[in-house]
Amino acid sequence: MSVGQRTRGVKVLKAVSSPVRLQILNLLFDKGSLSYTELMNSLKMSPSRDAGRFAYHLKFLLKADLVEVDVESKKYCLTDLGKMVLDVAERIEKRAIKPRGLLVRTSRLALEEFDANKIANSLVKEARMPEDLAQKVAREAEKRLLKSKTKYLTAPLVREFVNAILIEKGLEEYRHRLTRLGLPVYDVTNLIELKHKRNLKAASIHESAGATIFEEYMLLHVFPRDIADAHLSGSVHIKGLGSWTLKPSEVMHDLRFFFQNGLNLEKITAYKRSHPPPKNLHSALSMILNVLQNSAKETAETQTLDYFNIFLAPFIVGMSLQEIKEALRLFMLNASQAEEFSLGLELKIPDFVKEKLAFGHGGKQAGKYGDFVEESSLLASLLIELLIEESVDKPLFNPKLIIKLRPEAFAEEKTKETLLNVHKLALERGLPYFANLSVKSLSASAFSHSGFRLNTNVKGDWEIDTLRTGCLGYVTVNLPRVTCESDGDKRKFLEILKEKLEVAARALEVKDRALRQRCEVLLPFLMQNVDGDHYFRLDDCSRIINMAGLKEACELFCKSPFYDEKTLGFADEVLKFALDYAGKIGKRRKRLFLAMVPDSEASERLAQLDIEKYGVAKVRFSGTRENPFYSTVNRLSLCDGKFAEEPLRLKNVLGKLNGGNLTVIELEEFRGNAEELMSITKHIVEHNALEFFAYNRKLTYCSRCEKSFHGTQHKCPSCEATSTLTVFDRFMQV
Repeated sequence: MSVGQRTRGVKVLKAVSSPVRLQILNLLFDKGSLSYTELMNSLKMSPSRDAGRFAYHLKFLLKADLVEVDVESKKYCLTDLGKMVLDVAERIEKRAIKPRGLLVRTSRLALEEFDANKIANSLVKEARMPEDLAQKVAREAEKRLLKSKTKYLTAPLVREFVNAILIEKGLEEYRHRLTRLGLPVYDVTNLIELKHKRNLKAASIHESAGATIFEEYMLLHVFPRDIADAHLSGSVHIKGLGSWTLKPSEVMHDLRFFFQNGLNLEKITAYKRSHPPPKNLHSALSMILNVLQNSAKETAETQTLDYFNIFLAPFIVGMSLQEIKEALRLFMLNASQAEEFSLGLELKIPDFVKEKLAFGHGGKQAGKYGDFVEESSLLASLLIELLIEESVDKPLFNPKLIIKLRPEAFAEEKTKETLLNVHKLALERGLPYFANLSVKSLSASAFSHSGFRLNTNVKGDWEIDTLRTGCLGYVTVNLPRVTCESDGDKRKFLEILKEKLEVAARALEVKDRALRQRCEVLLPFLMQNVDGDHYFRLDDCSRIINMAGLKEACELFCKSPFYDEKTLGFADEVLKFALDYAGKIGKRRKRLFLAMVPDSEASERLAQLDIEKYGVAKVRFSGTRENPFYSTVNRLSLCDGKFAEEPLRLKNVLGKLNGGNLTVIELEEFRGNAEELMSITKHIVEHNALEFFAYNRKLTYCSRCEKSFHGTQHKCPSCEATSTLTVFDRFMQV
């Protein structure tokens, strides 16, 4: 080394020997170019008192060629030599204070030696941060971690340090991207304990934990900030957030597809066996269970098998009554263990189905469905008989039975007998749902037990509009929140409502876009195809905006009971406005419909958030202070076998909802028999009073004596036990 080089090296070492000069170099590295005044302020030096001392140190750094002045900005910045000196100084500092063998437990469940470059790489890759800024943040994080002298480093701890630095530096956008998704140890422990108390299995714990993480992912990374904030604040509720971009909410099946083509599971994965079209009733019922099982993995909420008895009818030809009944019994008991689903039963074969080709043994054509009137009727009556028999001790809640009612069903003796059995079941156990198809525009509609409805007014073809499709998703709008924010101003109410509807529509659009992009991968069973024709028609799915708290919102706004003329008029105006606006934005976002269907999670969550925000005195809610909720169904009570006049007036209001609604008729005060209950149903159908309804019967089940009793019991009437009672009420918190 020459004398000149040695002399220059000495100057550099002298330059960094001063803490002040080293601090100046670090400031220029961390903050970039700084002016004379900015440097002094950062060093907390007084211009009047410390000007000479500061100038001396700055001049020393300039002479050592560690700092230079930018000609245009007149600001000081580091030279390449200055950056190199800082790097050497940092390495010396690390060697001096870094413990030997400092290890980090990574997310890959491995132990690795600590390396700040991995922090920088993570910032560049995950947060999309510029490389030079990433290096500065990583350097700062490393300093703090080393000074903390922690004995046990984990990847989450390192990430927390980095996020704290990003917040301090105002780098919120990068912190948002870098946020780790997961549950604290305390929350996981509580989740396990909660599931244990409810006697739920390990799979349920895994599912809940996974859903929680995916909910965080949706709110932090997928949704625009205003949609995420609307959900978190309680303006809207996005149902099934944990699987929002993974699955459709509901599926309406067409069994004919599988009866004709079988189950080609090898196209989904080579590890599964395919099944040919069923050759008899037993294999047909087995195939249905297989369809439900595979579809459940790709459906967020529920499935519906419409025209169940009609499509199954060709398979019972030539069988004895006993054989058919036992095959159905085995199916019902096995199906009760499956995920929740509905069976749509027709008491008569509709004209639009009669002329359709029927598929029977081995997928072969077996004439037309109009040729199987007797078989279809027999299957319906046997299924209802079985449900009565199997619900004597404890109700069989799955599958749900949807009885599709047409005016002519009450005219024929044979169907009247079946209907009487249906009403015996409704009176004793409150299980069946009733779809009123007396109106021509609804004659080919399909219903889910949730009250969700698929209409034939989109493409005008009942098969395309109502089968092999379903509900993409539900977003519930908090109507009482709109009332609270409007301060009694109707114009303001409608303006706020419009904003909430727009947010809901955009959330549904996010789901639509995500599923379209990945449906072939995410939904291999539902998207299977035969000759290029996909089974599930994603394009024909409905998008539902659900209205929560219509009753409470209108009562609070009008300051009068819901069934007053003024309040009902306001409710009618609100729904008409929402429907018109949904129609307008539906031109851009097709198949966007309004509904009022049960959602207990939304009902409870939105009410609780409003009470926290506005106070219990300012919020109108249903339920109790301990268990408040907003209504998402229309409730009626029977008094002396008749409805009160006022609740039925709501039909003209709710009839505007084009996505469906559910009315729950409470039987607690009803003292009549099954025939009287059937006459009430007949009156509803003939006068088109309700669209979709269910009779609700509260039951108390004693697991000790294995019996059910009407109403809420605090002591078993049979064995007098008190700790073995469970109350069944399907519509308690909606």
